[in-house]
Amino acid sequence: MLPRHNDPIAAIATAPGRGAVGIVRVSGKGIAQLVRALCAKDLKPREATYLPFKDAAGSPIDHGLAIYFPGPHSYTGEDVLELQAHGGPVVLQLLLARCLEAAQATNADGKPVLAGLRLAQPGEFTERAFLNDKIDLAQAEAIADLIDASTEAAARSASRSLSGAFSQEIQVLREALVHLRMLVEATLDFPEEEIDFLKKADAFGQLDRLQAQVATVLGKAHQGALLREGIKVVIAGQPNAGKSSLLNALAGAELAIVTPIAGTTRDKVQQTIQIEGVPLHVIDTAGLRDSDDEVERIGIARAWDEIAAADAVLFLHDLTRVQQADYAAADADIAATLQQRLPAQVPVIHVLNKTDMAEQAHQACTDQLALSARTGDGLDTLRKRLLEVAGWQSAPEGLYLARARHVEALQAVQAHLEMADEQLQAQASHLDLLAEELRLAQLSLNSITGEFSSDDLLGVIFSSFCIGK
Repeated sequence: MLPRHNDPIAAIATAPGRGAVGIVRVSGKGIAQLVRALCAKDLKPREATYLPFKDAAGSPIDHGLAIYFPGPHSYTGEDVLELQAHGGPVVLQLLLARCLEAAQATNADGKPVLAGLRLAQPGEFTERAFLNDKIDLAQAEAIADLIDASTEAAARSASRSLSGAFSQEIQVLREALVHLRMLVEATLDFPEEEIDFLKKADAFGQLDRLQAQVATVLGKAHQGALLREGIKVVIAGQPNAGKSSLLNALAGAELAIVTPIAGTTRDKVQQTIQIEGVPLHVIDTAGLRDSDDEVERIGIARAWDEIAAADAVLFLHDLTRVQQADYAAADADIAATLQQRLPAQVPVIHVLNKTDMAEQAHQACTDQLALSARTGDGLDTLRKRLLEVAGWQSAPEGLYLARARHVEALQAVQAHLEMADEQLQAQASHLDLLAEELRLAQLSLNSITGEFSSDDLLGVIFSSFCIGK
């Protein structure tokens, strides 16, 4: 722990703005005197008490509920006081100021009522809960994910992570890994015992089962990361191919201006949509072409910037013009540029638009989709294809939310176990290297739940929380 973790802290715990109820929260060791100073009496633990919240002169700031949670039976594991008042910003600021003022006042011994009380930093209450072993790091992150969830599926999955579903799976992996490490270390440390490690302990079988378990958890984590992060989909193509119409059709709202005039879209228009609970951040961009218009050229440059950062690209083709030589040549140039600029793993979905206006039906190839953004025909097929390229599968029962760092840690575990398998195949002459790979795999697992975490990592994670949480 850092020295600041010993300071008592206070903050407004509810969102900024007006509301029916607002909460001011104080957490620290030994805050009973502050409770008495603010409430003019001792409070029964975990029992709501209705009373006036008075300023230093004795005038009421507001009337509300005060609840005292003595540690360790509290959210942070420390003593916690919650003052629930009316949710006006001024009222809550006055209550917070009163808490800080009362803490600095001296008691009968001439000492401050609660020395060192300060304003909490973002996420510091949850950080205290983690440091005091009330929750692990994955559960702490799930709290922020639950607050930020943009879909019902994401909220339910975050709730499962908060309840410990993800952490329990990591714990099962860790126990199996520790058991295997124990056998390897015993073989290294006590060769005179003649432990027939490779056969009697079923080392090959244990490692195979462990690799299979990691692959299963990694697959779930990939799905959970999709629910949390979603994917960025950029619609690209020549002017008047129907890009803005497709965005409007996917979003179910008139977000982008649609006209027959080429070059109407000058800047990106973005909307997040949901498909089976997965958030897709869809971006409409300016039509790609050579232009002498300075504003349009800036829009086209921004379009290429968005394309370069995309997780998937919808390359839109106008069926009413695909037979025109100049149009086909321009499409070919765009396709070549996409191939040069995009990483190989970023999929490009070719979409043939305006089936309702084409003179004759067009037979789409296997890597193409035909649709009408105006009528909606073919949109369901496009939605399914987007989920496929994102790597989404039908949500399995008990899916939990995960973050990119969790996926990266599990991938590191997987890589170390593969190296361990190579060392194991070489048998006893490489057992020291096998032991090292297993140790590194465990370190990667530990980083998920915070068994081993640097202060820098904690700072990054909790700084993204809101103040008061």
